[in-house]
Formats: sequence, structure tokens, C-alpha cells
Amino acid sequence: MATLPTLRTVPAALKLRSNRSKQTSLTLFPTTACHGGSESACAAPTPTPEPDRSPKPAAKLVGIARLAASSPRAEAKRGTEYFVLPVRSIVNHCDSERVPFNWTINPYRGCEFGCRYCYARYTHEYMELDVADFERKIYVKNNAGEIVARDLLSPRLAGEHIAIGTATDPYQPAEREFGTTRAILEKMADRDGLSLSITTKSNQVLRDLDLLRKISDRSSLTINLSITTLRPRLARMLEPRAPRPDLRLEAVKKLREAGIAAGVFAMPVLPGITDREADLEAIAAGARDAGALWFAANVLFLMPSSQKQFLPFIAEKFPRLLAKYEEWYVRSGGSPQAYRDEITQRIRALRQKYGLGSMPVIPSRQAKSSPQMCLDLSPGPCRAISANGSFVSDSAKTAGFTIQEAAPCVSSR
Repeated sequence: MATLPTLRTVPAALKLRSNRSKQTSLTLFPTTACHGGSESACAAPTPTPEPDRSPKPAAKLVGIARLAASSPRAEAKRGTEYFVLPVRSIVNHCDSERVPFNWTINPYRGCEFGCRYCYARYTHEYMELDVADFERKIYVKNNAGEIVARDLLSPRLAGEHIAIGTATDPYQPAEREFGTTRAILEKMADRDGLSLSITTKSNQVLRDLDLLRKISDRSSLTINLSITTLRPRLARMLEPRAPRPDLRLEAVKKLREAGIAAGVFAMPVLPGITDREADLEAIAAGARDAGALWFAANVLFLMPSSQKQFLPFIAEKFPRLLAKYEEWYVRSGGSPQAYRDEITQRIRALRQKYGLGSMPVIPSRQAKSSPQMCLDLSPGPCRAISANGSFVSDSAKTAGFTIQEAAPCVSSR
């Protein structure tokens, strides 16, 4: 089976209000948001402003922006354009001290799922593209299999964890056309002793069960299915092209039946929209029923580029939440600590109730002798064993995964 289809080149045809009143309660918006079938009742006819998308001449661009501008168009489907992007490496170094890993892989730039809240839209700005093009212009990393095979030979990766899908989904619709993720996994299946994780919203991951079994036999592998809500209408509103939540839970079940370590990320928790106790409990119960080994969550983080898309969406679909979102996110990009603490307590209680673990513990940056990840399968407040055998505090692990979802590293190459 070919790992990457031949890409055919086709000629391109181609203020915010501030709430100054004193905050008296950091509640979880019990009365402001509309739920279930009532979302449309909250809608207001606020139009989304059309940004200026006029491109710069390629001759004036540099780096990744110049590469993107000169990338040939390979395909156009579903209103999305696909481009072939030449890259020097597939495994990219992440030098942020806020994340628990050093290396990441994102097989694609841009993501067709079009999640309204996606923080990674800023990565398109590196290519001098508008953030609104994040789901409309997808860049396929060329020769991914050959390049990753070379990358994996680097002694710098010895004992290091590689996180796949930290910015864009490795199983987005483009994967059916180009097979970039599978090409990468085929090379990983030939190696021993890797430490890998895959995070996705797609049940398409099941297509690669054969490779995942091989990798799991020879290396440490964990798979995270991201589920923000189990309500289909709300999920379609928030994640327009992502698979239904029930299909993601079914993927967890089949992965576990195949002996693959898999769990559920309720990420991100959206204040006033997906944070009700009943909604979070539904995800936790579904994770337990699917055989998930862990259940983790973190609260929404919004970079300025994401705010340009998400806040107009809130104004249109959840207008009564807009003032609170502006108050919380415009200046800091995050919610208050008291709110995050409350969500943390809710998730802990749900893990305790449903017998779910916290999350896999990624080898620390200092512990490079072993790539093996340890799973904390104890429910409730978690004492997980790190690579060096010591216990990791629950607060430390929560902080690590909160930042992993909110601020991953993406190479500018």
C-alpha cells in the first residue's frame, strides 16, 4: 500500500465591550447559556466582519510564508484547497518550558474541522495568511514518510516523547486524500523504544489499527480522543466538520478492544456552554463505558488570533455570554483561576465516581534514559509515577496538560 498518493499539481485558479462591574461570583453561568435544543433562541443577527485577505506578493515573503505562497495546489474539495508544502523536518522541536514534551508532529498546517475555538489559528499567520483561512487552505507536508524516517535517527530524540496532533488534527479529512499521518506511522512501526501520543477528534484513527498495534508492541503509545460535548447539535455548531461525539467514543472502545491505551480529553471546556455538571458527567460516563483509561480536561484558552473568530461566533450564537467572554479573555486569553479550580474539582470528582485515571505521565525533560510512559489508573486525586519512579502531584499534571492543549509549539518551517 502506498503511503502517500502522488500529488498532482493544478494551476492555482484561484470595542469589544468591556464589563467594568465588580465580579461578585465566578459561577459556571447556570442561567446565561442556552443548552440542548435552545441554542438558536440565543442567536442574534450579528454579522461576522469580513477580514482583508489580500495576499502579499511572494517575492516580498520570507521563510515559511514564502514556501506557502509558492506551494502548488494539489486538490480542491468541500470548499477547501490543499497545497503541497515542502519541509525540512517532520519532528519539530518545542522549546517551551510550559509543556511536558520537547518534540511534536503536525502532519498538516491548517485543519478542516474548523473548530470555532481553535487556538492554533495563529499558525496560519506565520504564512501571512488570514486566520479565517485556517480551515480553507490546508498545507500537506510533502514526503513525510521519508523525512520522518530520517528525523527518527537523530540522537536528540533518544528517550524523548513525541506528541502527534498538538496543533492540527492528524486525522482531519485531508488524511483520507493524502495519507500523510499513515506514512509517518509506517516509519514509526519499524522502530523500537519510541514514546508517542496521538490526539485527535476523529474516528478515522481506527483505519490505522494495524500500525497502532505494531507500534504499541514495540514502543509506548497512547491515544487521546478529544470530546467537548456529547450533544450532537452543539458539537456540530462548535466543530463543524469533526466526526460526531458518539463516533469518537466508539473509537475509544475499539482502540481499547485492540489493546491500545486510550482515553478521553474533555478539551477545551467552554465557559457557559459545555461546563455544566451534567454535560461533563455525560462525557465521563461515556468514557467509562467505552473502556477509556483516563479522563482529563482543561478550560478554553484563546490567543488573539482565535478571538477574531471565536468572539464574533459567541456574539451571534450566545450573545448573553459575550460580555463575560470579553471580560475574561480579551486581556489575558484565559479564564480566572477560581473558575479553573472549580472545573478541576469537578473533573476530579467525576474521575472518582467513574473509576477513571488522570492521564498518562510523559517522561520529564531530565529523564531521558527511558521512553516508557506510565499510566495512572487510580481514580480521583491522582498520584502518577513519572519516568524516574517519583510521584507527580495532581496539580503539576493538570498544569502540564492545560498548557499542552493551550500553547503547543509549532515549527515555522
